[in-house]
Amino acid sequence: MTEKPIGVILAGGLATRMGGGDKCLIEIAGRSLLARVIDRLAPQCDGLILNANGDPARFSAYGLPVVADGVTGYAGPLAGVLAGMEAAAAQGADAIVTAAGDTPFFPADLVARLREAAARDGTPLACAAAPDDAGKLWDHPTFGLWPTALAGDLRAALDGGLRKILHWTDGHGCARAVFDGGPPDPFFNVNTPEDRAEAARIAELA
Repeated sequence: MTEKPIGVILAGGLATRMGGGDKCLIEIAGRSLLARVIDRLAPQCDGLILNANGDPARFSAYGLPVVADGVTGYAGPLAGVLAGMEAAAAQGADAIVTAAGDTPFFPADLVARLREAAARDGTPLACAAAPDDAGKLWDHPTFGLWPTALAGDLRAALDGGLRKILHWTDGHGCARAVFDGGPPDPFFNVNTPEDRAEAARIAELA
């Protein structure tokens, strides 16, 4: 793999703990989460795609192609991964890298490190991981490298009821790119109003 992958921002979640709506459009320190994610991911990729459901016009200010989940019902992040894989494959891309739309501080070398991990371990897939404050390593599979050639396999798995990311990735071989745990936590995501306040504090210190 020599060319940069397509970046896919996953923003199809229900945001129930934030009262619903588009969590990625929440502003922290004067800028939306989505704008911050775009700024992080765009330099690392050969184009971006936004995965979101509903009327795509609400994202028109960002100038990104928007693709909805192609699996009926709420199937979780894997449905967004599949939508991104299929859209990128239609553009001729052989891989995508995904990033969550509510995680504004992820590493600026995410893509390079994921690709290095996959090459190191000889696996088709790679995901990010980082230690918590106690040193326990946690996977962050919504930050992953996904070859578009596996889109058919993923669709079959989703149609069969599979929903957990690691249940699918572990069946194909998934390398882990381990990042420093911070502070701040590079994979800190905004799930609650308290998280929003903390994200604003981190952004203002940056």
